[in-house]
Parts: sequence; structure tokens; C-alpha cells
Amino acid sequence: QGSACLGLVGRRHVVLGALKRQPNELSSYQRKLLEIDDHVVAAIAGLNADARSLAKYMRTECLNHKYVYGGPLQAARLVTDVADKYQRCTQTYVRRPYGVGLLVAAFDQTGPHLYETCPSGNLNEYAAIAIGARAQSAKTHLEKHFDTFKSLDLDDLIKHALKALAGCVT
Repeated sequence: QGSACLGLVGRRHVVLGALKRQPNELSSYQRKLLEIDDHVVAAIAGLNADARSLAKYMRTECLNHKYVYGGPLQAARLVTDVADKYQRCTQTYVRRPYGVGLLVAAFDQTGPHLYETCPSGNLNEYAAIAIGARAQSAKTHLEKHFDTFKSLDLDDLIKHALKALAGCVT
């Protein structure tokens, strides 16, 4: 598992947070938040090379949809396509499965959304979730307070995200 990342959904906002850890002293930090489109951002926990490959696929799908239909691609459809791509790799022996979990935050006509995909091809939509190494303490914090998330503004959502991530550091 990669380092922890989490997401929270408010009434009008989605907040993503991630821990950036150095594997050793000589290496640099890896990017954990990837912009996919104007309305979609992904947080990664796992292998960065696989995440970049999936992000490139997602960007291409968004651009193709925008070019053909003149509008943004719905997030649910995009994440379903990515989950199908994950699942195809688990069915065949031609290539190894993707080793990355994605949290995809999106805002479309129906409001804010937070999706999680995992290497098995499962897809879920959440109000709040944490994935990655040592993410259990963040999940516990989110479970305690998730009833209040819909009524909070952006600054308070960010504070909750930072408090939840603080538990993953120790």
C-alpha cells in the first residue's frame, strides 16, 4: 500500500488530502494529487507509475468527450471506465494488475462526488474515505465526524482532513 490519502464531501465542495513521504533520504517526493480535468482530481495510494498511466487514460477520455460532445464527461462514467480497465487486467494473464488505489473527486451538475477505485476493479462512492498505509486512524476520525460534513464550509472541511491525516503520521 502507498501512503495515506483521504477525501471528504461537503454540500458544495470535495476535499482531497494526501501524505507525501520520501522512500529514503536521496529520493524526492512523489506527486499524490493529479489533475485530470477542470472538474476532476485524483489522489493516489500505491504505485506512481500505474497512477500516471491511469491518469493519462482519464485525461484522454475527458478530452475526447469534450471534443466530440462539447461538454465535460460525467465523473461517474469516467470512474466506471477506469474500474473496467482495472478489472480487465485482473481477468487476463497478458499484463499484471494495476497496483494503485485512486480517490477521484469530481464536481458536476449533480454536485460534488468522491469515488474510490481499487486494483480489483471495485468502484464505490463515499461521503468520506481514507485509503493507503496506516489509514485506519483517519477512517476512525472521518467516521466520528462525517455527519457534520454536509453542513461545513470549505475551511472546516480542510481542517477535518488535516486532523485525520495527522493520525496517519505516527
